[in-house]
Amino acid sequence: MRTMKGADRPTSVGGSSWSERFLFGGRLKYDLGFNRHEEAVLDLSLWEIARRFPALVGTALSLAYQADRRSFRRLLTAELLQGIAAAVLLISAENLIQILLASGMDPSVMRPAIPYLAVVAAATAVRSLMSAVSLTQLGKLEPRIERVATEQYLERVVKVELAAIEDPEFHRLLDSAQHGSTGARQMLSACGALLNTVTTFLATASVLTVLHPILLPLLFLVTLPRSWGALKNARARHRSIHAWIDHERAAKLISGLLIERHSAPEIRVHGAGRFLLDRFRDLAQESEREQERLARSAARVQFAAACLTGVAMVLAYGVLAGLLMAGVVGLAIVGTTIISMRMGVANLSALMTQVNSLCEEALFVGDLQRLYAEAERRAVPPGGRQLSPDIERIIFENVSFSYPGSCQPALRDLSVTIPKGSVTAFVGGNGSGKTTLLKLLAGLYTADHGRITWDGNDTRELDRDALQSHIAMVAQDFKRWPFTVRANVAISRPDVQMDEERMRESVAYAGADAVVADLPSGWDTLLARGYRGGCGISGGQWQRLGIARAHYRQAPLLIVDEPTSALDARAEAEIFEKILKQKDPEQTVVLVTHRMASVRAADFVYVLENGAIVESGTPDQLVHEGGIYSELFELQAKAYVVEDAVES
Repeated sequence: MRTMKGADRPTSVGGSSWSERFLFGGRLKYDLGFNRHEEAVLDLSLWEIARRFPALVGTALSLAYQADRRSFRRLLTAELLQGIAAAVLLISAENLIQILLASGMDPSVMRPAIPYLAVVAAATAVRSLMSAVSLTQLGKLEPRIERVATEQYLERVVKVELAAIEDPEFHRLLDSAQHGSTGARQMLSACGALLNTVTTFLATASVLTVLHPILLPLLFLVTLPRSWGALKNARARHRSIHAWIDHERAAKLISGLLIERHSAPEIRVHGAGRFLLDRFRDLAQESEREQERLARSAARVQFAAACLTGVAMVLAYGVLAGLLMAGVVGLAIVGTTIISMRMGVANLSALMTQVNSLCEEALFVGDLQRLYAEAERRAVPPGGRQLSPDIERIIFENVSFSYPGSCQPALRDLSVTIPKGSVTAFVGGNGSGKTTLLKLLAGLYTADHGRITWDGNDTRELDRDALQSHIAMVAQDFKRWPFTVRANVAISRPDVQMDEERMRESVAYAGADAVVADLPSGWDTLLARGYRGGCGISGGQWQRLGIARAHYRQAPLLIVDEPTSALDARAEAEIFEKILKQKDPEQTVVLVTHRMASVRAADFVYVLENGAIVESGTPDQLVHEGGIYSELFELQAKAYVVEDAVES
């Protein structure tokens, strides 16, 4: 029988250790959008990288042009001038060497070399200046590209239909595309280095070609082995990082479990801490072995590349010596060629590394561009009819709705009327369709069949923003914003100037004024535990703030979905008293709850089951009819009687 002791050494099977297989069933990989690319770039051949190179550069330059045209032009000019300066530098160096050799190093006859020395100095200065300009423009362009890409991403995301956000495939694309803005920035950085490398290399190659055509093949002969080694090591390092990510992810999960509050009791009572520490050690040792393997592999590749480069240098120098002895080239050209070879080796090695980086980042930028297109396709249709400020009646006419991929409809042939100023309640068990109905009412979903009308206007034809400006909602899973109390309330009216008096009224209405008064910084208390100055509050206190937020919005239609699930019976009764009996006479309230006693003050009640209306009427009518509502009401009443007896 296997025991859970640290003596169990992890054995890798398919790249995963025993600890990973036991704890997670294998490698711990996120089921998110970005991880589809973890191996993609590593599977590209050198030919495939070369084929993609022009398109990758074009994408990066296009993004830079959109972000800041002036800085983009300055960057290109600076890179071009660096290449020209490199060519001038090599040509001047070749002429300078010729003069020095012809003079026999006699200072009295070296005056003709002075202009070339001046040109070399000027070319060097221009290269340095243009390098500084290039760095400055990259510093301006990189954050702007990231901002523009992120803004375009967020602008499109907030406009898509709720159904798109809830679609797993679209959400995976969202996850992957959010890395595209950083990828675009890194692509530009890599592209800037590429431009510098390419222009310098092309200038070097052009000069050698002018000096003698045979010198260009010699340049490639010397530079390719080192470039091959650089690319191979970069890709091996990258592959190792991706392999190590899974171990690191698992190790972080285990270390988090060791220190989190919820797992602390069981870690101590069951002694699980030692077991988790042993598993953490296994994963860490596995990662150490991977790093050792990578170092050995890199050393072998570097040694092989150095040997090949040495052989290539011997061949190149042999050819140069032969050409020199045959009188084909002069000693000055040989010296210039040697300088060019040294420049070429460094430039082409850097080129291979940057192209590899470009290929990876381009995958995420491609996802960002696909997200743009998909978000446009799934966006809320703009425009439409406007609504009058006064809505007399909302009607559901034979409405049916199914979630994508679902075998059963969430709502079926449902007809409902909601008059102005009324309190209409929807009750039923879990999965009966109550929350789905509210989302259709709020314009978050569109009916598959039938129609929903506001004073006779089909919601499909209405301006969605205008429709939702009429609505305030308190959802069961309302957002607990990690902001101050003030921001948590005011966020429901972002389009108007903040009204302090109205805010205090809303907090008092929800019974949250005592909550605010007890907080360390009052209205300015940050409701986000884990941040300096942050404070945590209970679920019931959050629900009161959620109700205050909806009240502050002052909308003619208030949608309330299980607003008091975290409150005790006394607090629940108080909240419903205010929502149902102290509301504005003109305000319409639509209420969803599991608690039958909470809807006794409703004007009309609909009972849902399996997405259909099975009972409807006033609360008193439904109690006397003896149906589902009556049965649920009696069951809950008995539970409250038992609860009161226990408390007394």
